[in-house]
Amino acid sequence: MPAPVVLRRLIPAVCAMALAAFAPVAAHAAERPAAHASSVDAQALLTRAVAELSAVGPAKALAEFNDPHGSFQTRELYVFVFSMSGRYEASGADPRLVGVEAIDMTDAEGKPFVRDMIALAKARAGGRVDYVWLNRVDNRVEHKRSLVQRVGDHIVGVGYYAG
Repeated sequence: MPAPVVLRRLIPAVCAMALAAFAPVAAHAAERPAAHASSVDAQALLTRAVAELSAVGPAKALAEFNDPHGSFQTRELYVFVFSMSGRYEASGADPRLVGVEAIDMTDAEGKPFVRDMIALAKARAGGRVDYVWLNRVDNRVEHKRSLVQRVGDHIVGVGYYAG
């Protein structure tokens, strides 16, 4: 058989096999939860939170950040605030954490991520801290990155799953 004829018969057969091979993967992908929020989403929320804290002051801003149904929470993103000593001042994920001393909190691998956030806020006024955390959306331990920024005596942060 001449080469062009073989290719005309072979190409559709190869395409059909490839589609059949990936059908289970596509079906499984449809069952997975929606994609995680991105670093851009997290940075946008952090920027809004820092602006709000600066504009309206701690009392009003912290109350807004603690509202789990408020405008400072989208999908899996929420604002949290620590004092410079590591005490929760706000948590959009769980407002019951307000007042809890979190300085010695560690991640799933034992990393003292709150201490890391405080050190970063003191040294450079902000940045990012990577750690491992339980994602309550899909109930899996995943890599998480929190973007933090110091505002006066407050460390404002937003974390997102980097996986």
